[in-house]
Amino acid sequence: MTEPPHANAGYRRLFESDGLSFGTGFPLTGVRESTPDPTAEVRLAAHAEAVGFDALWARDVPTYWPKFGDAGGAFDPWTLLSHVAAETEDVALGTSSVVLPLRHPIHVAKAAASVDRLSGGRLVLGVASGDRDPEYPAFGVDPKERGRLVREGVDALRTLWRERYPTLDGSWGHLDGEVDVLPKPTTETLPLLPTGYARQSMEWLADHGDGWLFYHLPDDTLRSYIEEWRDHAGDKPFVIAVRVALADDPTADPEHLHLGYRAGVEWFRNYFRRLEDYGLDHVVVSLQAEEPKRAMTTFATEVIDAV
Repeated sequence: MTEPPHANAGYRRLFESDGLSFGTGFPLTGVRESTPDPTAEVRLAAHAEAVGFDALWARDVPTYWPKFGDAGGAFDPWTLLSHVAAETEDVALGTSSVVLPLRHPIHVAKAAASVDRLSGGRLVLGVASGDRDPEYPAFGVDPKERGRLVREGVDALRTLWRERYPTLDGSWGHLDGEVDVLPKPTTETLPLLPTGYARQSMEWLADHGDGWLFYHLPDDTLRSYIEEWRDHAGDKPFVIAVRVALADDPTADPEHLHLGYRAGVEWFRNYFRRLEDYGLDHVVVSLQAEEPKRAMTTFATEVIDAV
């Protein structure tokens, strides 16, 4: 992979090697319809790093919509990742993903650069257009404007990080060169991973992203997406999220879950080796387990170490 000039420590942790890297996402306790125990979340985060996961990913879900059935971990991603940064050493810290149309770009620029600085350059920033219908009227945002707001937000973030005392105009406001936004990140600009299509063209994603974060896809579809991405973006990394439930029987065949599978570790070893052969660079594993610490250890020793 050809590193961008702004590849920070987190980006290098995920993509520096030629092989597939593995992350996992909050809530690590699996509590999805309420607020997880923060002590348990942090303890599991440290354990994930210790057993060999390369990244910890926090979601940006401003409001809880019961119809969606997922509170996203409940905690604000900036606060959570700052707390986790203090309890870990060098695991990458990711957002999956910040909903740009619902956030002011100055706030995003400042919060993201703060986490990056406080963690020693470990932040990788997934950005998205959002997918929870009631949130747009709650923030006074026209959902039809999502695509434009993502483009405007990305342009603003890059400028706010790169330039001192920038002059910048947007629907969010105006900067006339009299004030600056601090801190700046550890590198020229933070690595950005658009999530899904974010209501953009493939050309825009390839030009403006430092990688592409997508959802779980069937094998043939995933292979075709990676091939199309390579045609447009060269060797910029491709990332997906997969839900994983480990069967008690290590030889168990797969059963489909929403956005993933339940299977034995033998099947998962072959599955992730196959995805690596397709050209996948990183996978965010969402472990479904009654004993998450045990599941992390098993997955790390039986799958990560063997792929």
